[in-house]
Amino acid sequence: MKEKIDLLNGPVFSSLTRLALPIMATSLVQMAYNLTDMIWIGRISSDAVASVGAAGMYMWFANGIAVLAKMGGQVKVGHSLGAGEQAEACGYARNAIQLSLFLGLLYGVLCFAFQQPLIGFFRLNSPAVIQDAQVYLAITCGLVVFSFLNQVFTGILTAMGNSRTSFLATAVGLVINIVLDPVLIFGIGPFPKLLVAGAAIATVFAQAVVTAVFLLAVRTESEIFLNLRFFTKPQLSILKEIIRIGLPSSLQNMIFTGISMVIARIVAGFGDSAVAVQKVGSQIESISWMTSDGFAAAVNSFIAQNFGAGNEARARKGYRCSMIVVLLWGVFCTIVLIVFPAPIFRIFIPEADVLPMGISYLQILGVSQLFMCMEITTAGAFSGLGQTLPPSVVSVSLTTARIPLALILISTPLGLDGIWWSITISSIFKGIVLTAAFQKLAFRKTKR
Repeated sequence: MKEKIDLLNGPVFSSLTRLALPIMATSLVQMAYNLTDMIWIGRISSDAVASVGAAGMYMWFANGIAVLAKMGGQVKVGHSLGAGEQAEACGYARNAIQLSLFLGLLYGVLCFAFQQPLIGFFRLNSPAVIQDAQVYLAITCGLVVFSFLNQVFTGILTAMGNSRTSFLATAVGLVINIVLDPVLIFGIGPFPKLLVAGAAIATVFAQAVVTAVFLLAVRTESEIFLNLRFFTKPQLSILKEIIRIGLPSSLQNMIFTGISMVIARIVAGFGDSAVAVQKVGSQIESISWMTSDGFAAAVNSFIAQNFGAGNEARARKGYRCSMIVVLLWGVFCTIVLIVFPAPIFRIFIPEADVLPMGISYLQILGVSQLFMCMEITTAGAFSGLGQTLPPSVVSVSLTTARIPLALILISTPLGLDGIWWSITISSIFKGIVLTAAFQKLAFRKTKR
């Protein structure tokens, strides 16, 4: 197919960038997706942003669970295709989709049933903020199954060398979300004014449309999906292998989110406005980490196929090329966040009393962007080899250190800024340690 890129032959940089650019564009579209929500929600009030920020933590946690099927499926499909085992790749794809569907439905039911205690964890101050957070959680996480399916489809297609379909599907979702957000939030035309609930409905509807686009598109992917039977009995041996590969990354993401929830609870002690700053700031900061994550997905598939084919030298060269690109991107993001924090933050929350906190967040987190890009890309390279444990160990241990470090720093004159510095310091160490670990551990005692 014309959308598929040959990752096993031809110039390394060309193959890698042709695969990576649509994935990076998809990440930028996803970032625009989130930022669009924040722009419109910020026009309601900073309290509305705080409610979405608290509930959004559980959507973030859901992404960690979704990684279980996505990562395991993507890596094993890549290995199988690289080794020329198409039937085996089809089996991994089918079981990954089935696992994703089950996990998405289960998580949705639990979030809907326990929305009150889940939001209560953050100890928000305003009853209105709490109520809006529960509504947003019930809608977005209650119907999170579409997000789960979209992620696993993206992973499988990327492993096949097709990143264009994911970009087009996500772009369609962005357009729908951009149109529906103001209509449903503020009640334009015949639609009622739904405020935070409107933003949630717009998000879920857009995700459902993306799922529909994927289902239509994969019907033309004869290599795997033509003979794929979604509703056949899952294969236990394949599920075990998918879980073995995906579990470390999934646990890493869930623990990372859990730690972020604890940090958010500490932030809430400085008021609901501080929670809003963290939510908006993290969305702005996603300009670096979501793009790097997109490039890491390309590196994952490139290394997985070449490692499966036994071409270690080409896999190594792919990693080196990718690091050059993301290092340049990290430097650019650092400059943007440190030099232009005020005009950027003001786009989302124009309230003058919140702006100084937003400026501090962006400038402090800006220091770590280069190292964050290093960490994310190297984690993708490790995963392409099937070695998901080393990045998980590094990430969990150093991310956990944020909690005691934050508690120490907030007791100093830094106050709230101490929390932001705890995040930046840990990110710097994660980037350095994981990159050094890859140089030492990669390609050693690894089997397909």
